[in-house]
Amino acid sequence: MPSKRQQELPRIKKILILILLIIIAFSILIFSVIKTIKEDRELPSLMTAKKELAVRGNIYSADNFKIGTSRKIYSASIDTRSLAKKELFITLFSIYSNIEKKSLRKKINKKRGFLILSRTIDQRTAKDLKSLAFKLRKLDVFKSIKINGKNRLYGLSIFETGEERLYPYKDTLTPVIGFMRKNNSQSGKQRVNGVKGLEKQFNNDLNNMQDGILKGEKDILSYIIFNKDSQIVQREDGQDLHLTIPLKLQRNIELMLDRYKEKLQCQEIIVSVMESDTGKILSLASSNRYNPARLKQDDIPNLNVNAIEYQFEPGSVIKPIAISLAIDKGKIKNGELFKAHNKGRKNSKGEYPRGKYKIGRWTIGDDHQFTKKYLTLKDIFIYSSNIGTAKIANRLTAHEFYDGYKAFGLSKKTGIDLPYEKKGVIHSLRQYAAGESKGKDNIFKATDSYGQGITSTVIQLIKAYSVFNNGGKAVTPYIVNKTDNKNLEQIISTQTAEQIKQLLIQTVQEGTGTKARIDGLEVGGKTGTANIAEKGQYQRKYMSSFFGFVNDQKNKYTIGVTVNDPVNKGKYWYYYYASNSAVPVFREISKILVKLNYLTPKIIKQ
Repeated sequence: MPSKRQQELPRIKKILILILLIIIAFSILIFSVIKTIKEDRELPSLMTAKKELAVRGNIYSADNFKIGTSRKIYSASIDTRSLAKKELFITLFSIYSNIEKKSLRKKINKKRGFLILSRTIDQRTAKDLKSLAFKLRKLDVFKSIKINGKNRLYGLSIFETGEERLYPYKDTLTPVIGFMRKNNSQSGKQRVNGVKGLEKQFNNDLNNMQDGILKGEKDILSYIIFNKDSQIVQREDGQDLHLTIPLKLQRNIELMLDRYKEKLQCQEIIVSVMESDTGKILSLASSNRYNPARLKQDDIPNLNVNAIEYQFEPGSVIKPIAISLAIDKGKIKNGELFKAHNKGRKNSKGEYPRGKYKIGRWTIGDDHQFTKKYLTLKDIFIYSSNIGTAKIANRLTAHEFYDGYKAFGLSKKTGIDLPYEKKGVIHSLRQYAAGESKGKDNIFKATDSYGQGITSTVIQLIKAYSVFNNGGKAVTPYIVNKTDNKNLEQIISTQTAEQIKQLLIQTVQEGTGTKARIDGLEVGGKTGTANIAEKGQYQRKYMSSFFGFVNDQKNKYTIGVTVNDPVNKGKYWYYYYASNSAVPVFREISKILVKLNYLTPKIIKQ
């Protein structure tokens, strides 16, 4: 019979085995827990967040039309390995997205794995495609695939890509509106930034935005539960711009310029219309425009806003400025006569040969043949005498001439709210002073008084001419609406401004600007026809200009027109004269202002 100890051994063994098993099981449990803690687990999060993309601000015309606007764009993606019913997917996606089946099939067959089907889906289509994504799952269009040992089901995914800029009226108000460059933000979303024009000048304001965020706990259906711990950041789009330019007026002028560009066979026509007493720009138009959303290689020469960036010799449109300075300084006597320097016999029309006047080794000539040897101030002004203007300008001291041109805004930026404005060039004070101590006439004062050898821009001349239509005060031109214009500066006396204004009116009534007349309106202006200089040489090309004003009993507008290189040969040789090119365009603008009720002609009783 076994001893008592022998009888207990099997029981002890069993207990030891049981303890060992418990230790092993516990070790496995501990190991499993540690492994689970260390491994990445795909457990559903208790928190969720939803972002709402903010977009760039809008640009509105004065009559409240959207000239530039932004919209969200979305991307659609699939994993081609998950497609169980390829043709059904292609057919349905094509119907919802309006993308051709042939194009979709080519993309899907070419790529195995993650595939972006489109990156430029609009918001409405994105909403429809999200609905389609749900239906495709119901139709078992997608199947699960094994990735890293785990089964995954990838369906149709729709997500925000960023924004794109739209221009509903295509080339209207270009190049002033500018254009965009696309770039990716830190979040990977497509954003846009202005490169030229208003889009560039106000880029920071338009892009001053904040994406919206909804963040908090989610319920069983993955909807956010709003409570005190939820985070809500409202979406804030960029600031809007409200322009001073009405779409209807701008478009009417642009269409008219298209007709005249074809007629005059010129490089470009530029027009500006401004309220004389406020500086508010009502139109800044060019015949050379482009669609900012569809830029082409041919558009590159038209990207600059030449009204502020193109510097040209202004020619005779400068003469009223030089003459006004002399009048304002008391350099001209009432009823004074000026020698025309037109020696020789009269022709059959009773005209003397064109005048010639020497300053040192230079000779100044007149284009107009006068019927008398002595000219009045009115003769010099309305028939655009270079000699008369040069003699008047040389009565000013170097300081008076230089400071006066500066005061009118020449060789200075106007301050208009557009980027890349050029200043133009005048001669230096030292150059104007040459020969002054010896009482000699100065060639720089002479040539600069009739706009040769200096440069300016369209917007500089608009600002300068507003002085004559605004009691001698200069205004700052602007395009984006503001409450007031405090930058008024008295340039010449009210009396001098009125005298020049009347001379400008007489120029239209009986001088070189007669084709600008409109009955019942107060119209004044000055023509200019100047050679274009290229590479230091004057070419047989011309800049034809007409700057002036059109007023009724309530409204006052300063208007400028430049025609760059109109046809000047063959049967149309005479188009290069401003009176045959820029002046008719000026008159057409006045007629548009009447048609759209910006001006009301006074009824003249018969």
